[in-house]
Amino acid sequence: MTRPGRTKKEESPFEPGLIPAPGELLVWRDGRHFDRWQDLPCTLCGQATPMRSHSGEPVHKACAESWLSAHPVEARRGRFASDPTSKPKGDGDHA
Repeated sequence: MTRPGRTKKEESPFEPGLIPAPGELLVWRDGRHFDRWQDLPCTLCGQATPMRSHSGEPVHKACAESWLSAHPVEARRGRFASDPTSKPKGDGDHA
């Protein structure tokens, strides 16, 4: 009797949220933005980074924010976006 091999766990899609307005900060709280195994050259500045965009593009968060400010029209295509906002749990009344 042979034991079945391990199968790779399927990850849920990494969906982007809203695109911030020029000058606003990206919200990248999801751990999937950080690759703990490999630093790759940032596509914007060329320096090594463990950070990844929603599409897996290696990029520093600060570089992505600068790019969004410098390219407001292209930014609407969604190259860099914030994480989706989570809905508050409960009724939202903290009283």
